[in-house]
Amino acid sequence: MLNRVTQLLGVEHPIVQAPMGYIARAQLASAVSNAGALGIIETSSGRLEEVRDEIAKMRDLTDKPFGVNIAQAFVRDLAIVEFVHDQGVRFATTSAGDPHRFTDALHEAGITVFHVVPNLHSALKAIDAGVDGIVAEGGEGGGFKSQRDVASMVLLPLVCSQVDVPVIAAGGICDGRSMAAAFALGAEGVQMGTRMVSAAESPVHDNYKGLIISAAETGTVMLNRFHKPGFRVLATPYSEAREETTEQIPMAPLDGLLSLYFDGNLDAAFAFGGQVAGRIDEVRPVKEIIEQTIEEFHDTVRTLAAEYAEPA
Repeated sequence: MLNRVTQLLGVEHPIVQAPMGYIARAQLASAVSNAGALGIIETSSGRLEEVRDEIAKMRDLTDKPFGVNIAQAFVRDLAIVEFVHDQGVRFATTSAGDPHRFTDALHEAGITVFHVVPNLHSALKAIDAGVDGIVAEGGEGGGFKSQRDVASMVLLPLVCSQVDVPVIAAGGICDGRSMAAAFALGAEGVQMGTRMVSAAESPVHDNYKGLIISAAETGTVMLNRFHKPGFRVLATPYSEAREETTEQIPMAPLDGLLSLYFDGNLDAAFAFGGQVAGRIDEVRPVKEIIEQTIEEFHDTVRTLAAEYAEPA
């Protein structure tokens, strides 16, 4: 598939793996890149020595393009751009902060930049900062969220109508039909988060994957809607006990987060995930997810054209 996203990213398929902290590392990201999409290495953990090791592992595991994410709210080392450049990375997404902060420096380092936005105002701010592209993230997606979240069905066509740069859709994407819907709304690529957390190559514990597989479409809760940061997580006794409070909910302690991710203790922290978990019903290898997404995308587009295109 040839469009501006595949050309800018140097990939075969315009699919990007979301940069989940501690999860988006070489084991998962290399599988995504090897499948012809774009794997992303996270830096939000702040553990840059570990990130450096993960990028080195990527070089051993794949010869395909990959990128990193700079989650600005979690940047501890102000030399993060120099760090990314020194690792030889040529694509970055920036998120959780002002796009003016790093875009110029990343460009000076020869790095392509897409900024993650939750609304039109943020998208226009990113355009003013000179980004190469936008990741428009609907409020149904998992992870950190704007308090006034906007669904992808509204956000995507709005942003795409107002910007000239390529847009990657995030939030609610897990297969070819949802990818085709995103393209119909103006996107030129998609990002998958929850779908990739549940993949066979994802490093998280089977209990976390099982939580995604068993979730209904109503199986997420939005926490801190009246405070920052807001976040969408999977419904568990731990998260539901905090759902109705109007007081600020602190992030779970790091040891609790790691216990949930890698030991499977669902009572230790929040399990990030989006509403699309209700459409995910099995653990599958990344290569199969990517290939079937692209196949279903083309099938969906052909079917729609055959059924609804006006006769010449």
